Amino acid sequence: MLSIAILGDGAWGTTLAILLAKKGYRVTLWGNFPEYLEFLKEKRENIKFLPGIKLPKKIKFEKDIKKAVLDNQIVIIAIPSKFFRKVIRRIKGVEIKDKIFVSATKGMEEKTFKRMSEVLQEELGKVKMGVLSGPTIAKEVAKETPAIAVVSSSNRKVAKMLQDLFSTPYFRVYINNDLIGVELGGALKNVIAIAAGISDGLGFGANAKAAILCRGLQEMIRLGKKMGAKEKTFYGISGIGDLLVTCISQQSRNRTFGQRIGQGEKMKDILKSMMEDSKQKVKGVPEGVTTVKAVYRLSKIYKVEMPITKEVYLVLYKGKSPKKAVKSLMLRKKKEEFC
Repeated sequence: MLSIAILGDGAWGTTLAILLAKKGYRVTLWGNFPEYLEFLKEKRENIKFLPGIKLPKKIKFEKDIKKAVLDNQIVIIAIPSKFFRKVIRRIKGVEIKDKIFVSATKGMEEKTFKRMSEVLQEELGKVKMGVLSGPTIAKEVAKETPAIAVVSSSNRKVAKMLQDLFSTPYFRVYINNDLIGVELGGALKNVIAIAAGISDGLGFGANAKAAILCRGLQEMIRLGKKMGAKEKTFYGISGIGDLLVTCISQQSRNRTFGQRIGQGEKMKDILKSMMEDSKQKVKGVPEGVTTVKAVYRLSKIYKVEMPITKEVYLVLYKGKSPKKAVKSLMLRKKKEEFC
């Protein structure tokens, strides 16, 4: 029986721990705050990120990240992209031969513009690895409502093994060999979801949401192709599938963050409350906040037109009002023939 370490005790990391423990695997969950791990061990409920869902007794908790990695065969990383590299550096020196690493993080590194698989291999070398992505709202998966996801790896055997690992009667997993596209789909859609949330916060309707989704998808495709991804990947699970759920779901952190921006709240206040206020229905780090910086700069490097991404960046980091951003989008001089 495989043994699995999950790095990250947020909503998604906890959900994956539950799913795998229920399948009978030996699961160890690590988090950055030892006192909270003790709380999880005692209460068997992640009230901060996944309230109302009981944690199976099979899940063990480990405060020592190196021990968690050393003692298990598969290491799943569900850490916000902002902290991804820092956490990976903490396991350097651990014997990792024959271990398989899985990135379950949807984001890009802010300063280097790298995908999480690139960060992982930069820090640990050429390890066996794969990624897990798709339209997966954590609480819905934890409640065992039907969902689909996709795994990708440059190693076909690893991809097939991960497909079998995660698959359940309520969680169907597909394989896509376009690693770049799968990762970019999971990251880029977060920026578009913030735009969709801003639209909601401004009180716009379904027409505006549809416009953001279809034009946002085109931005994702344009940049993705320039970066080596396959266009068809963006029409699949980790592209339009993830884009739809993240832009629509009331449980989406990025959409919720954008909605509050559209309602006039300040970014720093929103982020603080999403992490600290127990009354918030949606908690955790909205990946799009840091990802938009990387994507905006990548659009300049690759000379790709990404007007929605640009306006989200200007609203969050240059103080542009959401209403002016909408006006800029609607009155753009360039009108694409293909739509």
